[in-house]
Amino acid sequence: MSELSVRNLIGIKDLKASDLNLIFETTNRFLEVLNRPIKKVPTLRDITIANLFFENSTRTKLSFELAQKRLSADVINFSSSVSSIKKGESLIDTINNIISMKVDMIVVRHPSEGVASMISKKVKSIIINAGDGSNEHPTQAILDTYTIQQKFGNISGKKIAIIGDILHSRVALSNIYALKKLGAEVCVCGPTTLIPKYIKSLGVTVETNLKKALLWCDVANVLRVQFERMKSSYFPSNREYSKYFGITKKILDDLGKDITIMHPGPINRGVELSSEVVESDYSVILDQVENGVAVRMAIMYLLASKL
Repeated sequence: MSELSVRNLIGIKDLKASDLNLIFETTNRFLEVLNRPIKKVPTLRDITIANLFFENSTRTKLSFELAQKRLSADVINFSSSVSSIKKGESLIDTINNIISMKVDMIVVRHPSEGVASMISKKVKSIIINAGDGSNEHPTQAILDTYTIQQKFGNISGKKIAIIGDILHSRVALSNIYALKKLGAEVCVCGPTTLIPKYIKSLGVTVETNLKKALLWCDVANVLRVQFERMKSSYFPSNREYSKYFGITKKILDDLGKDITIMHPGPINRGVELSSEVVESDYSVILDQVENGVAVRMAIMYLLASKL
């Protein structure tokens, strides 16, 4: 059987195109499992997985936990808000205490860039990065690219616009890496204040006109504005942002072409997307959510072979 080229999933930049394709093939099998009356398989029985979330999360945390339970793993859930971190315990001491409980795999989300990589160098457990600051969110990018392949049959040659807060988004960076590895053309679109200066070095184009970006692309992956990561104001108001970069159903209808709308969530309805768009035939947002469980099952199954 084919194997992943990595032992840990720290970032998409560490993966090969063959790794992504292997995850997609494995995801296909787990989607079949999830559509059966009995959705549980004994694949990771006797494997213990710790979910360490030092930052708020709903979809990612629930998706990982459900994927782990569908694989019959033993699950430990850790939340920094109710842990000894609040008493001054260091991150490394917290990790070491969890490792001493004989944990095989750790899923970690942290507000600081590089934490997943640092942990992977200090412990023997397999590490999966569930988001580190504004750096990477690899499992989200994998489920996003999988959803595009599911819709079109192939990613190579497709035109993908990533629209919104590119500067603060780990989803944007991971998606760019994944899409470029799989042969897609990528454009980023948003206010100039929310587009990092280095972005063109990743082989993407930059567009500041929303309509031009939508006319160009096959798929628009729309990102929310990451207010919690902003240390200053990057645009005058939500109303101003929505006026120039908010997507409504009328805007999409007026394009006169087929377009697919994605969003990693959570959605600021009425800011980047209207509710009508979220619930329209243009949207594959709920497909992304459904695919998230199967993708994470595939990733943990493939990484478990490295134990």
